[in-house]
This record gives sequence, structure tokens and C-alpha cells, in this order.
Amino acid sequence: MKKEALTLFLIILKPTDLRNSWSLLALVIHERNVMKKLLLSAILLAFLYVPASADTVRMGTEGAYPPYNFINDNGEIDGFERDLGDELCDRAGLDCEWVQNDWDSIIPNLVSGNYDTIIAGMSITAERDEVIDFTQDYLPPDPSAYITTGDGNKAAYIGVVAAQTATIQASHVAESGAILAEFATPDETISALRNGEVEAVMADKAFLSPIVAESNGDLKFIGQDVFIGGGVGMGIRESDSDIRDAFNDAIDAMKADGSLNTLITKWFGDDASLY
Repeated sequence: MKKEALTLFLIILKPTDLRNSWSLLALVIHERNVMKKLLLSAILLAFLYVPASADTVRMGTEGAYPPYNFINDNGEIDGFERDLGDELCDRAGLDCEWVQNDWDSIIPNLVSGNYDTIIAGMSITAERDEVIDFTQDYLPPDPSAYITTGDGNKAAYIGVVAAQTATIQASHVAESGAILAEFATPDETISALRNGEVEAVMADKAFLSPIVAESNGDLKFIGQDVFIGGGVGMGIRESDSDIRDAFNDAIDAMKADGSLNTLITKWFGDDASLY
């Protein structure tokens, strides 16, 4: 209230009204001060309060591609990327929650916010990089390979070839001139080969090697190893550069102290490519 308006207000009041008005004015001023203090407190709390889950990062993986990731006998996500992901989160000071998701929807569900990273044996490619961002690679490019049945044609890789949907192997088969047969999971590609639905399977050699070794000669490698993709990295939403940078720093640290090579050797063997 301006000074002139307050003076006029006081002149036209009776003495008894004046006392009441002073009380009313004092009450109004007091209430305004209280509201200011409450508003200030609310603003401070808004800046100081951090939700308990602010540093929780949901790690999305397939859980069906050993030794990269798989579900163990206890029903838990396991494998190279589980060990790696837990270590990266620890070094970055982040709490991790693991989320299992089918491969064919793993990128759309990252973009829609179902989880915050993809750590699922995903090769870094220019096509994928148009949709999501990637950390630096945490695994050098792994050779892809073809397998067929023990009595299969050595040139079966130019016939009907199975590959998992939306993989770099599926793209390679399609471009090679062979007939591509896509399947939702890697296990389905192996079953299709055993059942005679396809003539060969193409996948990461690290995935195929134990399957061939345990087949008692029923399956064999054919053709030459093929190097495709730019190594394996973590998929991140393009808007989450802070998460990407935190994991890049952690990957750098693991490369520098040799612990990443130790993990790679543990899960992929002594012949695996190292940093």
C-alpha cells in the first residue's frame, strides 16, 4: 500500500476503527511474511531434494546370447556383460538394475524409456548410430562365422542362411546374395539348422564355438571368418550424454588398468582379441 493511500485511509477512520485497522494491517503483514518464508522453504527444498532413484541406471540386455549375456540356473542375468556392467556402474558411482528384453525390440524400448542402456553384445554401426548413441567399444570386433551340419555342404553359406533378426549378421547375409531366414532368437537359428529348415547359420563366432564343440561332430564351421561392425558398445539414448560420458570414463579406466582384458579372457578365452 502506498504512503498517500495509507494516510487517507487513517484520516477517515474513527479512533476505535483505527485501533482495529492497525491490528488488521499487522495481521495482513504477518501473513504475507509467513507466506514468503513458506515459499522460500519450498524453493530451497526443490533444489536440495534428490530422489533416491536419481542415480539408478536400468541396464537392458537380452539374456539369450552366451557368453555375452544369458540367464543362469538361478534365473539371474549372467555372462560377460553382467560382470562388466556391474563393474562399470560401481566405478561410475551408479546403482544398477538389470532388465531383460527381447532382441527385436531392444532399441525401440530403450528410446521409449523402458531402460537406460543397452548392454547386449550390440555392435556399433552407422545405421544404429542414427537412432541411438553409443559409448566407446568395450569389446573389439568379434569375427562372425558360418556353421552347417556335420554332413553339410562346405558352400552352404551361399544357400539358405539363418541369422537373428536385426543383427549385423542378418544384414551381411542379405547383402551376400544368400537367402536370409531371420529368427527372433539365436537358439532358434540353431534349431532351424538341426531341423533342416536352413543350410547354415551365421552369428558371432564366440556364440557358435561352444555349440560346435559340444555337438559331437553334428555341426561344423564353414567358410572364412567375417569381420563386420565396429566393436561392441553400450547403447544410450541420444539425450543422455551424461550417462554416456560416465560409462566412457569407466571403460577408459578398465582399459588402462587391464581389468577389461581380464574379463574378456575370462569369458571369451585366451584367443580373444584384447586392448
